[in-house]
Amino acid sequence: MGGLDSMVPSGQVVEKPVTLEARPGRELKSQWFLASFLCFYGFVTQMRPGESFITPYLLSPHKNFTQKQITNEITPVLSYSYMAVLVPIFLLTDYLRYKPVLVLQGLSYVSVWLLLLLGTTVLHMQLLELFYGVTMAARIAYAPYIFSLVQPAHYQRMAGYSRAAVLLGVFSSSVLGQLLVTVGGVDFTRLNYISLGFLVFSLVLALFLKRPRRSLFFNRNEPGSGAASPSEVDHMHPGPGPPSRRKLGPLRAAWRDSVLVRMLRELGTSLQVPQLRLWSLWWVFNSTGYYLIIYYAHILWAAVHSAPDSKAVYNGGVDAAATLLSALTAFAAGFVEIRWALWAKLVIGVVTAVQAGLVFLLSSTRNIWLCYAAIVLFRGFYQFLVPIATFQIASSLSKELCALVFGVNTLLATILNTIITLIVSDKRGLGLSVHSQFLVYFVYFLVLSVAYLGAALRSLWHFQRGRHQSLPLSHELGSPLEEKAAQALSIQDGDLHSLPPEAPPLIPKDRTRPLGPASREQSQQPEAQA
Repeated sequence: MGGLDSMVPSGQVVEKPVTLEARPGRELKSQWFLASFLCFYGFVTQMRPGESFITPYLLSPHKNFTQKQITNEITPVLSYSYMAVLVPIFLLTDYLRYKPVLVLQGLSYVSVWLLLLLGTTVLHMQLLELFYGVTMAARIAYAPYIFSLVQPAHYQRMAGYSRAAVLLGVFSSSVLGQLLVTVGGVDFTRLNYISLGFLVFSLVLALFLKRPRRSLFFNRNEPGSGAASPSEVDHMHPGPGPPSRRKLGPLRAAWRDSVLVRMLRELGTSLQVPQLRLWSLWWVFNSTGYYLIIYYAHILWAAVHSAPDSKAVYNGGVDAAATLLSALTAFAAGFVEIRWALWAKLVIGVVTAVQAGLVFLLSSTRNIWLCYAAIVLFRGFYQFLVPIATFQIASSLSKELCALVFGVNTLLATILNTIITLIVSDKRGLGLSVHSQFLVYFVYFLVLSVAYLGAALRSLWHFQRGRHQSLPLSHELGSPLEEKAAQALSIQDGDLHSLPPEAPPLIPKDRTRPLGPASREQSQQPEAQA
């Protein structure tokens, strides 16, 4: 009964070797079965062959919406809804332990396609965008759910498997949609019914997902256990705390000791690291511009090439090519061997300048094939920097802080996206045409590239002048794959100084953190990445 437990001094945890010896094989096999099932679920969820053809479908005689309605009244709602639900869903994802949010995502997807097929008014399409914003925010649940099912030693492998499943689903969906339209002669309405069938199937799969017992923030205790599960956050301010804390009221002391408040304080300290600041800024500003382009790319294609025959619409093929190139560039980024602390600003500046040129081409050309090629390259360049930014941000952070930083970055990018959409796209703002919008986005990327290149030249000038600090070993290694073995924070060169003495110690690298994606684009991120 309580005999053995009562003999153990308080504060110590009783080890139960029976479970370690009796069921290690069964537990491991069960974990991999659940992870495989979730990867299959991630693949099926991306099977939406009609998604690449939504804009031509809305412009077709079946729906008969105008391009101005789609550009200035319908599409802007996506940014507003995504911003409104992002934080609540982020918190509910952890509090409800992932599965309910994945089910919500499935229900929202089904609602999107029902409204797409049955809706006839602008209000119906705005509700469609509202539900689509929910699906984008809910994608944050996918990656951490997988990591909750396996041991930390398998995090890196599972991150690769889950991302491969998502990318394969996106690619297969785009190819299938294009083949059905071009070769099979399937019209857009039937194509969307096929998409609805896949989404209903993915919703059924979500109902059979196992609900984890723990989550990252709110559900940290094992059922039946009195002690919280070990966490990197526990190492931030170990011990009973300073004596002054005893003078605080119990409510205020509990608030100061809460995980979220401790993490916010730690986040403020972490932002003193120059590399973390740089890549977080890139994540906020470049992600904003990226999704502005992606949201309106299909509308731009329709404006450049209004094909009366659905067989002449190649949106699915272009999306498939962009997904494939994005996967290849993201993979190649892991093998780039340079000193990121020295050259990061220059690389970011050059890539952003190339993206600015591609956006200018999109705003000025009337050749649909140049538009297709520009979007494919634009997405490829962005996805090249995503894994580098992910590593540079996450390498010096605990698992919980990593989730918080990416969450804050995504929220700031969404807020900025919403502000720009309200000013540039919405009919209550300037209500610009799609070509005029892309000209504004060209200026946006041009300003970013000038800022990055100016900062890069300044750092290189200081480096040549001999005013830089020597770089730590982690940045001599070069590629993210090699840098992962280093146990040091990224220290910027030039006018940037090394960490102050009071900076917190590094977290051991065996405490692996999940890399999550998030949108059909974010999931190639964090996808990201829900």
